[in-house]
Amino acid sequence: MNAGRVADTPHADRPIGVFDSGVGGLSVLRALRDALPQEHFVYVADTAHAPYGERGDAHVAERTRAIAHHLVQAQRIKALVVACNTATAAAIHLLRNDHPRLPVVGVEPALKPAIALTRTGHVAVFATRVTLGSGKFEALHASLAEQAAFHLVPCDGLAGAIERDDAPAIAALCEHYARAAGRFGGAPGEIDTLVLGCTHYPFVAEVLRRSTGETVRFIDTGEPVAQQTRRLLAAAGTLRGAGTGSARLLASGSPCALDAAAQRWLAPSPAAPSTARLALAESAAPA
Repeated sequence: MNAGRVADTPHADRPIGVFDSGVGGLSVLRALRDALPQEHFVYVADTAHAPYGERGDAHVAERTRAIAHHLVQAQRIKALVVACNTATAAAIHLLRNDHPRLPVVGVEPALKPAIALTRTGHVAVFATRVTLGSGKFEALHASLAEQAAFHLVPCDGLAGAIERDDAPAIAALCEHYARAAGRFGGAPGEIDTLVLGCTHYPFVAEVLRRSTGETVRFIDTGEPVAQQTRRLLAAAGTLRGAGTGSARLLASGSPCALDAAAQRWLAPSPAAPSTARLALAESAAPA
């Protein structure tokens, strides 16, 4: 099928599933809606189990498979975006095995783009401890370690503070982890590029800049993920051809925090997102 074809079929009208442990994936959903304004989206925040970055791999994999199964069976999605670095590292290979015909897009810390941008050769990577300790990340880091000096910082507690919208904790943690990374700036030996390796972190970029300065380049994964999603849908001939898209937001915990975050962080659009509670059985994952 022509990779650029836009389909006007019932299948093309199905939604794209987007999933994160909490509200952080809204940064990816925002980029997706900017790139694909005609598409419908269903976003699931597993807020009853967030944040994943402080959970074990087995728990993250179980929850990821359960929510993907729900999105495929109940929401009839045409593609899945795993908008969570921790879930991508722990379970994306399982999702592709469970759903071999479903386009699945994951996220990972943007080390390669950082190498292309840095001038000093020093790059800080802020991510969860689980992401930095995963085999997937370790292999990526090892393959690029000779091309730049990477300052890896496990940001314990930061995603949770963002989930709670705890401004004092966010400010203190951002300052602490910026100090832990090293000296930021454009001089030789200084860090001039910061990879935001968790989808929560773009929402506190302004707070981080108080410690890094204005000249440091920040890199997140929202736009590359959106472009990859567009490419996969085009290749499958399932891009929605016309009309105004929509977004439905589901939370496994109380939807109030997700609704408030969406009001703060999703750009206004003619089709405002609706938020509801997700009823998902613990045993919903395939065996």
